[in-house]
Amino acid sequence: MTVIITAGKFPTGRIVMTPGAMAELTRHEATEGLLRHVSGDWGDLDTHDRRENEVALEHGFRLFSSYVSSGGTKYYIITEYDRSVTTILLPEEY
Repeated sequence: MTVIITAGKFPTGRIVMTPGAMAELTRHEATEGLLRHVSGDWGDLDTHDRRENEVALEHGFRLFSSYVSSGGTKYYIITEYDRSVTTILLPEEY
């Protein structure tokens, strides 16, 4: 089954999770992160990276967010520049 979120600041394209993220995150945590990502809540990014995402929204570049699960696992969500795919992954899988 392919899931695509179209509500929010941008479309996600196809949503995929890496094996590490699937093993470490609950479905609820992944969904919560995705909803934050598409709403423009970039999570634990510094001011520079937040600004880069705002520019990316306007000009069609890659979008990057960083979050921490309730269990303390850090994970990333990346939407490609063409909005064809959004990936949920762990930092070591980047």
